[in-house]
Amino acid sequence: MDGKLQILLAMAGYMLIVIAIGLFFAKKSQANSENYFLGGRSLGPWVAAMSAEASDMSGWLLMGLPGVAYWCGIADAAWTAIGLAIGTYVNWLIVSKRLRAYSIVSGDSITVPDFLSNRYHEKKKVILGISAVFILIFFTIYAASCFVTCGKLFSGLFGYSYHSMMLVGAAFVLVYTILGGFLAESASDFMQAVVMICALVGVLVCGTLHAGGIDAVIENARNIPGYFSLTSIASPLTDADGVQQAANGAPLFGEASKYGFLTIISTLSWGLGYFGVPQVLLRFMAIRKTSELKRSRRIATVWVLISLTSAVFIGVIGRAILPTDAALATQSGAENVFAHLSQLLFHPVIAGVIMAGILAATISSSDSYLLIAASAVSKNIFEGIVKKNASDKQVMHVSRIVLILITLVGMGIAWNEKSVIFEIVSFAWSGFGATFGPIVLFSLFWKRTNRAGAIAGMLSGGAMVFIWKLLLKPMGGVFGIYELLPAFLVSCIFIVVVSLCTAKPSAEMDEEFEKARTYTEA
Repeated sequence: MDGKLQILLAMAGYMLIVIAIGLFFAKKSQANSENYFLGGRSLGPWVAAMSAEASDMSGWLLMGLPGVAYWCGIADAAWTAIGLAIGTYVNWLIVSKRLRAYSIVSGDSITVPDFLSNRYHEKKKVILGISAVFILIFFTIYAASCFVTCGKLFSGLFGYSYHSMMLVGAAFVLVYTILGGFLAESASDFMQAVVMICALVGVLVCGTLHAGGIDAVIENARNIPGYFSLTSIASPLTDADGVQQAANGAPLFGEASKYGFLTIISTLSWGLGYFGVPQVLLRFMAIRKTSELKRSRRIATVWVLISLTSAVFIGVIGRAILPTDAALATQSGAENVFAHLSQLLFHPVIAGVIMAGILAATISSSDSYLLIAASAVSKNIFEGIVKKNASDKQVMHVSRIVLILITLVGMGIAWNEKSVIFEIVSFAWSGFGATFGPIVLFSLFWKRTNRAGAIAGMLSGGAMVFIWKLLLKPMGGVFGIYELLPAFLVSCIFIVVVSLCTAKPSAEMDEEFEKARTYTEA
């Protein structure tokens, strides 16, 4: 049997399992909107932890991060990974317990916008509307990154056109999300997290052995200027089309560029994004018992440390094994290094299962993004603002319409086959981190925060992401840092200043804050 056919059959078998999970949970998830969007707060510690990380990391973990390491060395990838690992641990440590308690105390909120609106006792749903709009914008961009992953993976594996494969992947994700809802998404995400980490570790170990051992991999990396350093970054020599040049069977690099302290700090700020990403925050709200959060934190942290470390070094191994592969000779093409190594190192059936790991990561994220974006419109805008007496059935209908529209817009964003997954994800990540991260932290831990401060913080953080990325960052120099850091700080400043300059929260809000702080389950 043809090797590519065996890979395709293995991947198809995996997808049938995913569909079966969706069908299994379909009846329960369709019962009402709370089950569909939050699973009735019934997640166990393993599912909560693993599904949070799988939905968060997406295909970016298996394609974007190894691609960055392959292309320009470990500095950018490693500092990003370190920031994410720290952010994961701290988020589970300080946010998870308080958010679960506060989401119950504040009107039994089932979405992040619901929580923020209820937290500040809104009558005019301004926070609800702002939250829903930003979620819709950034999750559509996020979903686009997943569709790019589908297109790149299948076009690279089987030679089909990028656009047709991207459209097929997007259609599958849409149908699956409509069918299964939050419970199906979380259950399949657990399975996909297992597949992802096994795939990463398998490629890491076998790739190291194939390259001649860890010493050979490190020696190859050190021979490239700035490649194996945390304070400098390699500079591939490319032609006008962005294709890396080679001579005598070796890729060509220019003089290493400095990776300075400010750049390191801004890259570490990836960790700040965790405080504002709804797909992770929802798992905190959905876990069945507060007492199980400690175990979830340990599971999530170990998973992230192993996965991120493996992803970074797979890129380095790729440089040793596939130094001049034509398919990896552009920054966009380099994101296929994981897939190419899998095909080289393993039997087609095993490679197919590993490829399913990439597909797993993509599906686990994109269904989360689509579901949360749909809930933002159907629950927070349609039911919360437009039609407050909307029935549960009407809310579900609106959510499905929104899912289709978001998918179509995401397809449009993903249409450019030269898109770099890492860059798309980094922008959406900064948007969530700066818009929601500061206000979630202040809402949970600073009693003096008021509604005016919350609105100012969200608007300033979200706007600064666009201002910094599109207007200031192109100027270079100090403005060249990752937009999440300045936008996060600006949001914090606005929250504090505006809250202190306006009326104090009501006595009822103060009482609710204390109730959440001391909340214990019955």
